[in-house]
Amino acid sequence: MCSTKLPSVELPPAGRATILHADLDAFYASVEQLLDPSLRNRPIAVGGGVVLAASYEARSYGVRGGMPGWRARQLCGDLLFVGGHFGRYQQFGDDVVSVFRDFTPRVERVSIDEAFLDVAGAVHLFGAPTEIAAAIRRRVRDEIGLPLSVGVARTKHLAKVASQVAKPDGLVAVDPPDERSFLDPLPIGLIWGVGPTTERRLHEAGIYTIGQLAQTGSPILASLLGAAAGAKLAALSVNVDERTVATPARAKSVGAQAALGRRDATPALIRETLGYLADRIAGRLRKATLAGRTVTVRVRFPHLRSVTRSVTLSDAISTTLTLAEVAERLAHTAIGDNEREREITLLAISVSNLCPYYSLQLELPLDEPNWRRLAGGMPPQSVIEASRWGVDRSVDAIRDKFGRNAVGYATVALSADDRVPEEFRELAERVPDGGRP
Repeated sequence: MCSTKLPSVELPPAGRATILHADLDAFYASVEQLLDPSLRNRPIAVGGGVVLAASYEARSYGVRGGMPGWRARQLCGDLLFVGGHFGRYQQFGDDVVSVFRDFTPRVERVSIDEAFLDVAGAVHLFGAPTEIAAAIRRRVRDEIGLPLSVGVARTKHLAKVASQVAKPDGLVAVDPPDERSFLDPLPIGLIWGVGPTTERRLHEAGIYTIGQLAQTGSPILASLLGAAAGAKLAALSVNVDERTVATPARAKSVGAQAALGRRDATPALIRETLGYLADRIAGRLRKATLAGRTVTVRVRFPHLRSVTRSVTLSDAISTTLTLAEVAERLAHTAIGDNEREREITLLAISVSNLCPYYSLQLELPLDEPNWRRLAGGMPPQSVIEASRWGVDRSVDAIRDKFGRNAVGYATVALSADDRVPEEFRELAERVPDGGRP
């Protein structure tokens, strides 16, 4: 039941709509159709066992990214699966960002196929923000051949919402006086950060539109979603968003996560999942000649409740098995501290306190009091760490030459779970322009 109490946030002051959110439409599928003209206007999906991306022709049948391949074929009998050209995806994404930078240096790339632009300083050169957006779309279409949707607004949140409304291949601009009339009738799923679980909870409470969300009291949202999430959504529903377009900064952490659905927190599941995440993270660290001293593990339980545990080591690490062992101990500590929870829905690892790391640090004492308290671990011997470093470097070399699936640790390589191809994950998780992952 929706409350009519207004949210406890102030409406934003009027300002200029100079922030653009540019989003390439069905990017991976659009690249495949560009590379092979015979695929144009046909329902295609990138992937096989899992749909990595679907063209708009396939989406009209209900095919979506992340869907099992067998389900996608049920929905669309004419669906054509194609293999991904992962190297070309990065090339095309970089080419599009180069077009953005021809108009403004204030570009915040948030993924391979989307970015925010602040054009406040460019209007005297290129015209009004809507004219800049239209010019960018023309150049991306004419010079690169890809469709681009752009939203123009006063805040990052509203610009992103507008770009989603503009899809496919459109332009939507929202003037400050029209913000509420634009937002109010839209579905809550368009709000940045509202996923399926949050959307379902809000629907169960009778909240379907952004306008209804804006009319719901913050205490009700806090009881539904928690204080922090409720306050955030209450603010976004009335377009209170103080974030600015941030230019690239040095990476502060490297991380990855795995959504598990809702599964029993068995030791086998924890070991396999964290081993898989550690393999990805440690490989990215070594490729960037980095290592990290602080390891953090996040465990999410049902009902969106998460706990984290971390440890800061005396020496930085980047070996796969050591990271997996540290993460596994932290995860068991987190789960052991929450004995009433029997199921988990997500595991995540991040490594911070990064530093350049060009060779093996032979001694790796894990005997700090903090570590013993959290994980009860014994320090590995130098010879073990040296051996792990050598194995990892050999694995890296083989993967560079023959592909990531050519070799791997048994816990990961022999997993029965269908996983997104690593090339696709690397593109999705790549640190844009050296920024935060």
